[in-house]
Amino acid sequence: MRWSHPYSLLLTVFAVGCAATVQAQNVPASRSMPPDYRGVMTHIDGIYVMPVPNAPFSANVEIVSHSLMPDGTDHVVTTTNHIGRSSSGRIYNERRQLMPPGSRGEPRLLSAHVYDPATRLNIYTDTRLRLAREIVSRRPAVTPAEALPPDKQRVRPGFTETDLGTQSVDDVPLRGIRKTHTIPAELSGTGKAVVITDDYWYSEALSIYMIIRHSDPRTGEQLVAVTNVERTEPPAELFVIPPTYKVVDETPPDAQ
Repeated sequence: MRWSHPYSLLLTVFAVGCAATVQAQNVPASRSMPPDYRGVMTHIDGIYVMPVPNAPFSANVEIVSHSLMPDGTDHVVTTTNHIGRSSSGRIYNERRQLMPPGSRGEPRLLSAHVYDPATRLNIYTDTRLRLAREIVSRRPAVTPAEALPPDKQRVRPGFTETDLGTQSVDDVPLRGIRKTHTIPAELSGTGKAVVITDDYWYSEALSIYMIIRHSDPRTGEQLVAVTNVERTEPPAELFVIPPTYKVVDETPPDAQ
């Protein structure tokens, strides 16, 4: 299955979520979490690429946000980021500007991150400042808990997990899991209970989540989906600092 446009992504994932066969695991609700509702969130996380060797690829990350504004209007923005990983495990990730649907041209690149697990060197580029910050980590990168495979994640108190089964995207097999939790009326900011739903589709072959869908009745729905996967070595220039950028070494003295 191959998607050609963010709205196709949205419709496809919604259909998969409705049709999935489920096996639910119930967990008692907790009334002490989560924190109070902070309003519509404008930042949308992309895809965490694990720096594992011998699994090179490059791909696009399509992001669609359909938000419900305080005045009742709908606000839709989209963008396309690029990601990649070399055979050695070096990774590339970027963040681009969110744009209204139908905008022409590629969204403006805001920042990028390159990480080499062999040297623990991080490179953070800022396109506005034309700056590249180099930082050597003290220790190897640690995978965030939310980026671990479904079978290695702990069930959080107050959450219900549902097995969504399997599907294939761009000929890549995926395993799906749905996480739901209810925010009681006194904490939701709306005066009534709110059910938040998150769907995750994980690729064992690529060690990444290829689809993440977040649904909150207060804010709308956000979708992050990996498309146009090329399971070959990415271009070497993807990991190179642009020649016009100023390089600043911000490595702590004791990190070497």
